[in-house]
Amino acid sequence: MALGLVLGLLHSGPARADEYRLDVLDKLRIRVVEWQTAEGAVRDWSALSGDYAVGTSGQISLPLVGELPVAGKTTAEVAAEIGDRMQKLFALRDLPSASVELAQYRPIYVAGGVQDPGEYPFAPSMTVLKAISLGGGLRRGEAGQRFARDFIRADGDASVLVAERNRLLVRRARLQAEIAKKDKIAPPGELKDAPDQTSLVESETALMESRDRRQKVQLAALADLKALLQNEIDSLAKKSETQARQLSLVDEDLKKVESLTEKGLTVSSRKLSLEQRIADVQASLLDIDTASLKAKQDASKANQDETNLKNDWDAMLAQELQNTERELEAVTLKLSTSQKLVSEALLQSTEAAATKENGSGADIAYVIVRQKDGQATEITADETTEVLPGDVVKVQLNMAMR
Repeated sequence: MALGLVLGLLHSGPARADEYRLDVLDKLRIRVVEWQTAEGAVRDWSALSGDYAVGTSGQISLPLVGELPVAGKTTAEVAAEIGDRMQKLFALRDLPSASVELAQYRPIYVAGGVQDPGEYPFAPSMTVLKAISLGGGLRRGEAGQRFARDFIRADGDASVLVAERNRLLVRRARLQAEIAKKDKIAPPGELKDAPDQTSLVESETALMESRDRRQKVQLAALADLKALLQNEIDSLAKKSETQARQLSLVDEDLKKVESLTEKGLTVSSRKLSLEQRIADVQASLLDIDTASLKAKQDASKANQDETNLKNDWDAMLAQELQNTERELEAVTLKLSTSQKLVSEALLQSTEAAATKENGSGADIAYVIVRQKDGQATEITADETTEVLPGDVVKVQLNMAMR
């Protein structure tokens, strides 16, 4: 008949005795006795009795019995296997009874933002808060450290850079809208939760509308000039046609007068008058042609000015976008550095970072890393979450990056 298992530590542990599974670094206290029916006495196998630690291979090494795999088994299963092995090994008539007691749980590990991270013994009913207290509580700044000064300086720089980055992001969105000939600015996705997004977009929209009006006024002025010059060209063309007809008529009259003059039927003064008239009409035609040529040159220049205005506008937008991209890249790099300095300042004292008064936007997060079926699983926890033997309790400082 087997002896009852001595499992006092398990009664208040994380699980019932028949549920707790052994693993590496658990320590067992084993005692083996045999009831000898023939003699009516109890035989104590003292050579096997003692404390045993579960090795990295998941086994314990017992004298006489040898290596015994125990990882993943309950103490009851280990006790039964010890009795069976001894009976077979020594050909015993009676089945030995093994008492297997969990002398010490495998340790837990506390890591992250605690004062003294490391390995600590497990105790029943342990919670995350108790585990952290074993590690000395949240990390506190060492004497002489200037947490407040370093944090305020780094956080102030980061705030300025965040504002500059947001402004550049909206400026870039405005330039992209202008290049694409759009009427509205698409708010940058990076500023979805930014409190100043609306005001920045409104400001850049007002600037875009002002610039658009200025360009339209310039283009309208050039369009009016082109229309005026075209009207002048058309008017001069009509005058030229009229003068050409007059020249043709006067030329015909001159030919008739020359014929009459040769026959002595008219005076030469009339011929001279017609020749003068022809000269005047030809001079007028020359003036009209000159004015028409100048008007066409002015119209061509107006067309070129319109093209140059549009090209200069496109080039200016492209250059501004390039400059904005360059500034944005530089600000982003500086912001990353400032945020790292903020994180470093906060890491000087996890305890101080967790206080709401500093306005850091930092939160303490607890994570339990637990081995299950040979795989490490991360479990989100809080201060009251129960810790099991072998768990790794991590204290993390989560920064709300801007």
